[in-house]
Amino acid sequence: MFTGIVEAVGSVRALRRHGAKAELVVEAPAVVPGTRVGDSIAVSGVCLTVTAVEGVCLHFEAVAETLERSSLGALREGAAVNLERALRADARLDGHIVQGHVDGTGRVRELRRAGDDVRLFVDCEPAFAELLVEKGSVAIDGVSLTVVGVGPAGFDVALIPHTLAVTTLGRLTPGAPLNLEGDVLGKYVKRYLERVRPAAERGH
Repeated sequence: MFTGIVEAVGSVRALRRHGAKAELVVEAPAVVPGTRVGDSIAVSGVCLTVTAVEGVCLHFEAVAETLERSSLGALREGAAVNLERALRADARLDGHIVQGHVDGTGRVRELRRAGDDVRLFVDCEPAFAELLVEKGSVAIDGVSLTVVGVGPAGFDVALIPHTLAVTTLGRLTPGAPLNLEGDVLGKYVKRYLERVRPAAERGH
């Protein structure tokens, strides 16, 4: 489990395809110390398992499902990625509960700047927009953010200068792909209501 509070920005060294899978190598000197094989790390919002630690680099394996649901398969050498190690049981939960299980991808519609006020507008599938509520939480490329507004096929969030400085979000351009994860609590509520509604409509 993660919190959506990015620890560091890493750099992709390589993405090697092996059939339906891929090996991802990330240069991550800030998070390598203390990291062991088998640890979970969120890479731009995607929970991956460390398969090797070599110098300042971490190796991961991404399966077909991960590559299809996220933007990881489109990464190129030199690309920047947000990194967060799994939450310790005795740590503060500063963001929100982030599983690293990406629901799908969206795209940057606009990054609107007005002084220190920066608003990110995202286009997404209607099914994902249904998971969101104003003032609720969403993870974008692994960053925990508060939803400002929601439409039928998109939403927007406000970005503070600190977030822009310490994550990859300040480098976004229109059309860029984004990994999106809705609040898991909202997903459970939605699923529960979908199951009880038919019974209620039948008068049970």
